[in-house]
Amino acid sequence: MITIGANTVVLGGESVRTAMEHLKWAGYDAIEISALQGEGAFGDPLGEHLHLDRWREEAGEIKALMNDLELPITAMEVGPLDEDRIRKAFDAAAEIGIPVINIGPSGKAGVPADFTACTERIAALAESAAQAQLTLCVKAHVGTAIHDTPTTLQAMAAIESPAFGIDMDPSHIHRAGETPKDALRDVIARVRHVHIRDCPGPGPSPGSPELQSCGRGDIDLMGYCKVLVENGYDGPVNVEIIGASRYDLSHCAAIAAENYGYLNACFKACGGR
Repeated sequence: MITIGANTVVLGGESVRTAMEHLKWAGYDAIEISALQGEGAFGDPLGEHLHLDRWREEAGEIKALMNDLELPITAMEVGPLDEDRIRKAFDAAAEIGIPVINIGPSGKAGVPADFTACTERIAALAESAAQAQLTLCVKAHVGTAIHDTPTTLQAMAAIESPAFGIDMDPSHIHRAGETPKDALRDVIARVRHVHIRDCPGPGPSPGSPELQSCGRGDIDLMGYCKVLVENGYDGPVNVEIIGASRYDLSHCAAIAAENYGYLNACFKACGGR
């Protein structure tokens, strides 16, 4: 059965307890915990629900919440390619029991030297992830060295470690001018995590939180879910809605619930749940 989770960034303005409780009440099977720093593109707090500089102080509360709510954490999003923070994330994940670490690429699109530097750094980190029995995932991200399916395939070829995987986010692939469900087939062999949201229009912005909600944008997410199921994908699928944390709690909770309902219906319709 496909596990449907949500990144706590959708409730980035709230405490980790409030975020986890509301995602549980919305119906989610699991969560991805945000370790993202600073503000997002909308000036909103990204929701640093796990502070990597003091993770030892927070690990006990997070593990207790996982147990009390019966809500596993399937992934942690760290963000930019910062070796120091990522290595701290490995330590925190090993202690808390989080199997996947999600990061973004570095560099600029179309600069070969940036691509080489990016993949070399990720390859070294993947070896450390393997030693910690974790999976390190990277997603194509608008404007960076890994930004579309061709550069994702190049990264897959360059990074051989089995601890390295692709975090396949249809919204970034859509904004690269591709059809996400078709691109997914090309990389599915190395997909170990899925960030999922919709997107209105070609970008470069993913749109307002409401229009990122699955079913409200232009991406064929039913077709995307079908490809996942047809290929036997059994890793985490985590909704990632950015910008909602500038809203009040009830608004954020409504967005979270809407996305769970849509994805649950999609995966049921194509045999994934």
